[in-house]
Amino acid sequence: MSKQNELVPPPLKNDCFSLPADTHWTPVSEALALLKERLHVCVGTETVPVFAALDRVLAEDVVAQRSNPPQPNSAVDGYGLRHFNIIEGPQTVPLVDGRSAAGAPFSGVLPGGHAVRILTGATLPEGVDTVILQEDVTTDGKAIAFHGPLKKGSNTRKAGEDVASGGVILTKGRRITPADLALAAATGVSQLPVFERLRVAVVSTGDELAEPGQKARADQIFDANRPMLLAMIAQFGFEAIDMGRSPDDREALTAYLNEAAGRADMILTSGGASAGDEDHMSALLNETGSMTFWRLAIKPGRPLALGLWAGTPVFGLPGNPVAAKVCTLVFAKPAMDALGGAGWQEPVSLKVPAAFTKSKKAGRREYLRARLRDGRAEVFLSEGSGRISGLSWAEGLVELPDAAMEIHEGSEVAFYPYSAFGL
Repeated sequence: MSKQNELVPPPLKNDCFSLPADTHWTPVSEALALLKERLHVCVGTETVPVFAALDRVLAEDVVAQRSNPPQPNSAVDGYGLRHFNIIEGPQTVPLVDGRSAAGAPFSGVLPGGHAVRILTGATLPEGVDTVILQEDVTTDGKAIAFHGPLKKGSNTRKAGEDVASGGVILTKGRRITPADLALAAATGVSQLPVFERLRVAVVSTGDELAEPGQKARADQIFDANRPMLLAMIAQFGFEAIDMGRSPDDREALTAYLNEAAGRADMILTSGGASAGDEDHMSALLNETGSMTFWRLAIKPGRPLALGLWAGTPVFGLPGNPVAAKVCTLVFAKPAMDALGGAGWQEPVSLKVPAAFTKSKKAGRREYLRARLRDGRAEVFLSEGSGRISGLSWAEGLVELPDAAMEIHEGSEVAFYPYSAFGL
């Protein structure tokens, strides 16, 4: 396979995150539609060996270099025959010397009125078009006895019946799985064209944060977002870059963002994304003229600061870990896929009965920390977004639509396992 041109797509426009005039609270569906419309691939391409391609995103369709199977072969251990010679009822057929085994095919042509020993996966000798199971014959090593008739082609595989040479086996934008690697190798593909791995930098902000493992003041909390976000990015299949924690200082944060923009294709920040006196992230993005403050009709979440810093898209996540995780799954993950070449990926939910009751007001889409037990969706007892333990307790999210609704035990709800987002 030829080396790919390492082309770099054009940068995003400064207005790529702008919202329509007079927008107040943006519904989740509208926010996702805007991201889908405006984000495009921002990474180049490269060619990597099959053995190094797991979890990479294909940059173009992959074509089989060889048919699979490459030659007709036997699907079972048995005996190969010419179908023309098989009759109805009991019959005895002499065996030729030799056999056909995988990697050691029979040499020569099967004479008419004879059979040849053949093993699973072995190439069919010339003249063989039908194979009978060894369990269906008796033999003394010189001949076989069995009952006919047999269907022509029984227990055989045709050349290319799985994949024909020249056919597309994997499509552009697909994230490569172990099974994909098997398919590529089986069809003679040794290298795969992939997008360069999207680099995502993570910056925490706030003087109230202490580093895990360090001594914290009484007024500080440990930084829970950075280890969570870095791990999520890695599980998504992207390159996570730890930029550390910035203090609540405009000049320091500027330096952090400058370095992040030079090292990454996308930046995730947490904290400082509101409009308070110490919310420097929003202020800095505003100064560049590229910041849009998305007030999202979502719970938990609401504020999401979006903008470009030195041409690099920035997602300013809420500082609360619960809201940060939900906003990452719902908004940042599909954005990463789009920027990294995988296209717009929408998670698929399971429709399951609720194991809880709730009266929901209209106006916001809600995500509840949840898990499945006995086929029903349980939700964490507290909806408080400060309850980080609920993230660990949960195995996914229950999504409640924007409209008002009454949920009773047994009501059908949409459950998204974390695996639906790539975790």
